[in-house]
Parts: sequence; structure tokens; C-alpha cells
Amino acid sequence: MQHNGSDQRKLYVGTHDGVCVLTSSDGGRKWAQGVVTPLDHAAARLTVSMTEPKRAYLAAYESGVYRTDDGGLTWQHLDSYPSDYAHSVLVHPEDEHLVYVGSEPSAIFSSHDAGNTWQEYAGFRAVPESSQWFFHSETRDSHVRDLRMAPNDPNCLYAGIEVGGMVRSKDGGISWQQLPGTDDDVHFINLSGARPSTVYVATAGGPYRSDDEGHHWDLINVGLERSYSVLISAAPDNGDIVLVTVSRSAGRNDPQLYRSTNGGRQWKLVEGVGGNDDMVVAIDWDPGDLRRVYAGTDKGKIYCSNDQGASWELLETSVPRIAVGALVVSPA
Repeated sequence: MQHNGSDQRKLYVGTHDGVCVLTSSDGGRKWAQGVVTPLDHAAARLTVSMTEPKRAYLAAYESGVYRTDDGGLTWQHLDSYPSDYAHSVLVHPEDEHLVYVGSEPSAIFSSHDAGNTWQEYAGFRAVPESSQWFFHSETRDSHVRDLRMAPNDPNCLYAGIEVGGMVRSKDGGISWQQLPGTDDDVHFINLSGARPSTVYVATAGGPYRSDDEGHHWDLINVGLERSYSVLISAAPDNGDIVLVTVSRSAGRNDPQLYRSTNGGRQWKLVEGVGGNDDMVVAIDWDPGDLRRVYAGTDKGKIYCSNDQGASWELLETSVPRIAVGALVVSPA
């Protein structure tokens, strides 16, 4: 039976053991898992090019950065990357060769040639508040846990420091400014294309929202039973529909998934996904169908929602263990 392009689905999935792709040719009813490329360390973040969907980049904690040029069949370790650490990665929406990586100690590198050569943004470490950035462990340093680009302005970059708060660049990474007002322990940043001046942040002290590009922040925790938030994600076409994952502590105990339809002002518990000590640690929206969103859990389950997160179903596939937000949907 022939299937048209709209039936094709692909997920890039990063696990504790490696990275692979999941593909479906029947609109997501049945899935096939590709070969797992092993990693020395867990996958941290994945990003896929909007202009060249067969190209994706992977930040792999203590083993640097990887790139695929063949849709995830093979992955190349980018030996030229100048740090052992890669916590976050971002590719320019209009240029698959331009990639940004957040590192440890907190630094940001960029490459204009798909990772063959790299430059550090010296202005990032020059932020006066950087002397106060730290991490809970004496053997580790603060790091750029997440890195995001404003959907309406590629020159507007947001960096979330664990532990150090929010930092923003308005000139493509040349200069940076600290954005006070959130909990300093930042885990995840998200922006909706429907309202690009609104920034959502998940922190150890709960989720926050800014409606003016980070100048002012509001704690948005009404209705949440837990305060430790790991992920937050707004629908690309509706900035009021937001998903957040929370737990009691960094141990991800008693995890919960919540949904809001009013920009995080109130939250409603979502049952049947992300509970029983199996936390949702990865969320991404399907660029081909903005009502569809995928969620990956700590124990290797992947769920799909076709109504923007109101209800979920378990995919007929299982991967070893999803790790720290490493799930991204490929454009058609």
C-alpha cells in the first residue's frame, strides 16, 4: 500500500545508551526503530535542521557534539569541538551549517561550517554576573543547560544556566545580558511562534513566564503539586497551551505532567503519562501537524497526543531509556 508524504513520521531519539531514529509510514500507527549508534555518555539535547531535515546535531554531555547528514543512519563525532562538554545545541532555522552549542564551564560556541571549525562567544563569559554562576557538585561547573532562539528573530538567543539563571543576546551571540527574576537553577527554555516575546522557563523552583523577552518574570505555579520543573513547552501555534513536567526533587520522584490553556496561569494534571516514577523528560511538537506532540519518559516509553497534549496514547515502540530532553521531531 502506498502512503503519501503526510503519512511519514520521523523522531530522532537520544537515550542513555545511544541515539537512533524512529520512523512511521502510516501516520504514526506503527513504528520502526533504526540502528542505535552508541554514545560514551548520555544524549543531552537534539536539534534538527528545518532546511535540511537529514541533518541533525546531538549534544552528548561529556562526549561533545555529533552530527548526522543521512537522517540518523550514521552519526559523526565532531572532533574539532573545543570542549569535552556539550549540554545544549541549536541549529539556525535558515542555515543548516550554523550551529550553537552550550558547554561547561558555562560557555557558548558556534560553527558556521556544520561543526568543522568553532568560535567561542567571548561576550558570554564577560557577563558581570558570570562570577556567581556555580553548580551543586564540587567536581562540576555551571553549564548552559538549554539554548534557544526567538522564533521571530534569529539574532535573539536565550541561554539557561544551571546554576546561574537566564542570559540573553540580541545580536546573534556577540554580547549578552543577565535576566534576573527567575530561580537560578534553570533546566529548560521554550518560546511559541504564536507569541515570540513570551518566554517560558522550567527551573528547580517552578516554571516562570515572561511576556517582554525576559525583562520581567512571573512564577506560574498555581495548581501544581510539585515545584521542581524539568520541562516546559508551549504549542508553536498557540502560546496559551503549555505543558510542564514537575517532580518533588532532582531525583525525579513522584513526577507529574500538567497542561495549561491560559499560558500557565492555571494548570490541570494530565493522567496516564509521566507518573509512577517514570518522568516525562522530553517533549517536542510535530512541525507537520501542530496538534501533534510527542513525549518521551525516563524508562523508554514514547507517547503521542493529537490534541495538543489533552490526551495521550502510548506508541508501539520502546527504546532503552530516554535521557534529558533528547527527542526531536523531524520536519517532513
